[in-house]
Amino acid sequence: MRVLIAMDSFKGNISGLEASEAVARGVRRGCPWAELKILPIADGGEGTVEAFVRTMHGRTVHGLFTGPLGRPVEAAWGLLPDRGAVVEIAAASGLPLIPFGRRNPLHTTSLGTGEQIRAALDAGSRFVVLGLGGSATNDGGMGILAALGARFLDAAGGELPPCGESLEKVERIDLSRLDPRLAETELMLACDVRNPLCGASGAAAVYGPQKGATAEIVQRLDAGLRRFAAAVERTTGRDVLDLPGGGAAGGAGAGLTGLLGARLARGVDLLAQVVRLDSEIKRADVIFTGEGRIDHQTAQGKVISGLAARARAAGVPLVALVGCVRGHVGPLMSMGLTAVFPITSGPCTTSQSFQRSREDLERTASQVIRVIRGTLRRQSSRRPAGQAKRAQENGDGISRESSLPQTRFTAP
Repeated sequence: MRVLIAMDSFKGNISGLEASEAVARGVRRGCPWAELKILPIADGGEGTVEAFVRTMHGRTVHGLFTGPLGRPVEAAWGLLPDRGAVVEIAAASGLPLIPFGRRNPLHTTSLGTGEQIRAALDAGSRFVVLGLGGSATNDGGMGILAALGARFLDAAGGELPPCGESLEKVERIDLSRLDPRLAETELMLACDVRNPLCGASGAAAVYGPQKGATAEIVQRLDAGLRRFAAAVERTTGRDVLDLPGGGAAGGAGAGLTGLLGARLARGVDLLAQVVRLDSEIKRADVIFTGEGRIDHQTAQGKVISGLAARARAAGVPLVALVGCVRGHVGPLMSMGLTAVFPITSGPCTTSQSFQRSREDLERTASQVIRVIRGTLRRQSSRRPAGQAKRAQENGDGISRESSLPQTRFTAP
């Protein structure tokens, strides 16, 4: 049996690689002869750098950058082959970097993420993937742009600090000092949302509260983003107000698209191209995926939804192991998800579930693979003698002519 393990991170807890390794241990326990391939995957949020570096055989670069509150933080980005780089906004401008009591998107900046992109340019990179998930900011990408040479001016011509509070004061954007290397650099924005910049489903209204915004602050930020979008259009002629995905990372999707000509793409789709995921899925007998929580957003561009569509097209069963389920999973099942298994074994606190996540993933994976193994063995026993003999020769009692496709996952 060939098993593809493509786990996303359990945000704030374990990385996609750590989750995948835990599932692999469970599969080996339940089916020791299974052929495994670990492929940690990401949608543009936490774990994006790790996923790209691992699959593309790059290397991780560490450094000190400006954090979301203006203080230095240590953060990593990935240097990839063929003059490539990968940065995730969560690394230097992420929400976990700010204590709950100090979260206020009026005062946070994405400056450090721009510094990381500049470091990638210094290293010779001319193709940069920027993951937009997990930000603490709602500055329209002003911080990123400021680090790359953009200036944001008020009505009096004064330069504004690159933070959410400045959005409502932006009158003019000066790109005359923009880093010239950007003209020869392709910037891809990996995101898992389709939210526009403003309005009821915009950056401030949907994501502002989790970043510390009160109802009053949400209104200010939304109005500021509208003003910012108008300034962007005056500067480059690009209308980003209703751009799908423009609301990603507090409006950074719109700001970087409008001012730098960056391109938005689903994170899972970008990674799928790199590792030739579609062709590999077609060869798998079963796929394990998962993340910390399935909720109403999972079907709107998250890793599981991206894998579900591909698994359905290939006719391969897809099993999701998750920390918890919030809401209905019907849309995901319709997309191609075969089954969902919450991994917790009983009532527990969030802290306890975090501590036990590896153990719970391993245990659940072991049980699930035993069921799959038993089902396929039963199918094999019902086949003609010749097919059953060939199944035994495969060493696992599972016929390769079963209804499940076979695979050998090969690294790129």
